[in-house]
Amino acid sequence: MQSLENRTFDEIQVGETLTLKRQLTPMEVEALALVTGELDATDAAGVTRAKSIGAEALLSSILCRRLPGPGTTILEQNLRFRGVFDASDELVGTVTVREKEPVNHAIIFACTLHSNGLELISGTITVAAPTSRLTHATLGTPEVMIRRNDGFARLLSRCEGLAPVTCAVAHPCDRDTLGGAIEAAQRGLIVPILVGPEAKIRAVAQAQGIDLHPYRLVNTEHSHAAAAKAVALVRSGEVEAVMKGSLHTDELMGAIVPSATGLRTGRRISHAFVLDVPSYPRALIITDAAVNIAPTLEDKVDIVQNAIDLAQKLGIQQPKVAILAAVETVSSKMQATLDAAALCKMAERGQITGGILDGPLAFDNAISEQAAATKKITSSVAGKADILLAPDLQAGNLLSKQLQYLAGADAAGIVLGTRVPIVLTSRADTVRVRLASCAVLKLMARADQPGAPAEARGE
Repeated sequence: MQSLENRTFDEIQVGETLTLKRQLTPMEVEALALVTGELDATDAAGVTRAKSIGAEALLSSILCRRLPGPGTTILEQNLRFRGVFDASDELVGTVTVREKEPVNHAIIFACTLHSNGLELISGTITVAAPTSRLTHATLGTPEVMIRRNDGFARLLSRCEGLAPVTCAVAHPCDRDTLGGAIEAAQRGLIVPILVGPEAKIRAVAQAQGIDLHPYRLVNTEHSHAAAAKAVALVRSGEVEAVMKGSLHTDELMGAIVPSATGLRTGRRISHAFVLDVPSYPRALIITDAAVNIAPTLEDKVDIVQNAIDLAQKLGIQQPKVAILAAVETVSSKMQATLDAAALCKMAERGQITGGILDGPLAFDNAISEQAAATKKITSSVAGKADILLAPDLQAGNLLSKQLQYLAGADAAGIVLGTRVPIVLTSRADTVRVRLASCAVLKLMARADQPGAPAEARGE
């Protein structure tokens, strides 16, 4: 970890200068282009570029982070902007102290910014300099990720006006799972009942400064007992949903799956990731990535129907389902393509309802209209998929993890086909993801409640 230390007004002398060089990444350049209103940040040759007005951020960074540094306030700018710059260009920003005004601790800086020897910006920036020493910790320059679709924000918005859901949180015995449940409670998404070893839960709460007085605790001996008790609370009608805490997924699912004591319905249990992918213009559901290892055709019927029902409760009236395979044509040598063809025909015959199915489709054709057009695929689903049905668990899991770790996607996990919604959180989940998971849970639990969005009620 680095730290930034400022220079005070009295320490800075007229004539001082500071130069900073920086080569921006394509994502950073695209972000600057969006800020300045140049929404198409890529030219005909595929070069990512932005107007010079976007590079002003580099000058602001020099002043607010280096000279004078932390505690600086920008008061006035008089700058001239020229041309554009590319992601491959090195930007060179220079600030020079021109004047000092003791009355209000103002400093006027002469500023220039060059790229490839050409002047992009020139002029002055006036700042109010700090009068006392400040040091700020910094983790360096964060990676920029452009989020064209904030689907999770829309999910949270759709929850407004709906009553919170009483939820058994199974074994919340670490900082993230306990803190996530309390944060969701404070946002009005759930009313948590904390199920697990009471001493451990209270110890975590004390270490994190969490007040547990508003919440009910149900003491159990260990994590297996917590899973069993959470399921029992559902069966007794005391709770409306279950959230995974700091126990293994197989421990929780082991309590859910049994026919006599668990939460099974007439449908096969399946799992879905609801993903918010920065570069995709809509929410994306991937199924199944956690429960069914090698689903049969009959299994896939339930998996698809579960996902369609979920999508409708999230506000997608007639979700488009892409049935994934490695190719777009039916082949007797690839079972996934045969299953895809059969599922599409079953949808035509009314055996699967509520969605539009097409397949087999390769991943590129499912999410890219351009890829579909290039391969001359005519389809109302291709390039516009809301749901991706993976051929098996390994493919679904790999796909969802690749989108999370290579494309910056956030993923909320939910178990479907059970009596009540069940949220599967991960230790790596951010607060945003945990809240989104609870939003999905709430929309599922409250789909038939007055005040729920009309499409979630099937209207």
